[in-house]
Amino acid sequence: MLSDCHRRIERFLAALLTLAREAKGRELDENQRSSLRSALEYFRTSGPRHTADEEESLFPRMRACSTAAAALRSVEALEADHAVADRAHREIDALGARWLDDGRLSLADASRMAELLESLGTLYARHIAIEDHEVFPAAAGALAATDINAIGVEMAARRGL
Repeated sequence: MLSDCHRRIERFLAALLTLAREAKGRELDENQRSSLRSALEYFRTSGPRHTADEEESLFPRMRACSTAAAALRSVEALEADHAVADRAHREIDALGARWLDDGRLSLADASRMAELLESLGTLYARHIAIEDHEVFPAAAGALAATDINAIGVEMAARRGL
């Protein structure tokens, strides 16, 4: 499920990048407005849940598991990435809301939004690769089935399931 979240992150980030690169703050058509609204909503609601899934459910259990020690070297950097991404998403959300409300962005705001999204693209590419190829496989191999089940229950609860 965590890797599935990564695919959604990549998809919504790509949609935002495409809008920022192509529209450059100009007036959006209804399909573009819908895409912007959907992407902003995803990062506003699901992004923080995904971060909590990792920081509150997965990483603490990995820290408690001696056989996951090698993968834990990446965890502090991953948590720092979460903080950087969160700050960027707050600014992107404000810019995106302004774009939707005003119909346009100033050249400076459009440039800032594109800059933030490009930076996030670089951050997420590295971050997701580490989690998908190192951290998640290590967790799957090291954590007990009861821990993995508990993580799933906590993730479902965050989503009201």
